[in-house]
Amino acid sequence: MTRFRPLGLLAAAVLSLTAALPASAVVFRSADVHNADDYPTVAAVKHMSELLEKRSNGKYTIKVFNKSALGSEKQTLDQLKIGALQLNRVNISSLNSLCPKSLVPTMPFLFDSVAHMRKTLDGPVGDEILRGCEAQGMVGLAFYDSGSRSIYAKKPVRTPADTKGLKIRVQPSELWVAVASAMGANPTPMPAGEIYTALKTGVIDAAENNIPSYDGFKHYEAVKFYSRTEHSMAPEVLLMSKIVYDRLSKADQDLFRAAAKESVVFQRKKWDEQEQKSLAIVTKGGAQFVSDVDRAAFKAAMAPVYAKFINTPDLQRLVKATQDSK
Repeated sequence: MTRFRPLGLLAAAVLSLTAALPASAVVFRSADVHNADDYPTVAAVKHMSELLEKRSNGKYTIKVFNKSALGSEKQTLDQLKIGALQLNRVNISSLNSLCPKSLVPTMPFLFDSVAHMRKTLDGPVGDEILRGCEAQGMVGLAFYDSGSRSIYAKKPVRTPADTKGLKIRVQPSELWVAVASAMGANPTPMPAGEIYTALKTGVIDAAENNIPSYDGFKHYEAVKFYSRTEHSMAPEVLLMSKIVYDRLSKADQDLFRAAAKESVVFQRKKWDEQEQKSLAIVTKGGAQFVSDVDRAAFKAAMAPVYAKFINTPDLQRLVKATQDSK
């Protein structure tokens, strides 16, 4: 019997190793429209995948499909709701028509600073807004930074008079159509992938976005004046299909939520670094930054927008809670 002991020990070791491996590895697909593989939101979901893979012993990983590989944000949301897509990173404006509470952090001139925005979204107000899409088949996992959105055009924009009649691309959202209209502009909704050509050919005169997007989509090649209206700090949202989420055990649900929350810290660091990197790139590319913007005049013009969209006691409560969270 002694001579068979090494074989027995080897068999036990193999059985032990096999037991430690996941029964079946699951690769979740996640969508993102941004082009760069190292764009902060893309990199953050990849970081989340690394956390999941380590903590689940290889059971769960995430493959990120960026560059609109799976379609526009609207198309990927449709896929997410039916479980054909497991995860999705979208701008919160894409959710406005589906989840009423998502309107709150999208409202123009709501946040006074990045610190104010982060404090609000990390707290009870943010948690309540994330829960607001579950009835639509989507579980909100985390908010990512999207910077301050400003207007870039073929001319400087300093006051609402400068936006009057301007054909400006906006996200396909009723709210953003109203915001541009309140500025006196002519809103033109279109997917992100169409903006560059539209700016180049004169289909639109302007667009609005953060500096990393101005850089990442190469829009600075088409229009050179970036006017710091900073009219929105609407965040990005990481969502999970509720159909997929509900199939997970409670322990695995907690695992995904924890990894998503930790990816926020990673994303914010990457975002701050990307803003500085993009600022240098677009400046070298000839972009001119306009800082003497009359934000008070633009903010005053938004009163009809708030009256139209923040039209329930629940939404009014959330706006006040946001304003009080400074």
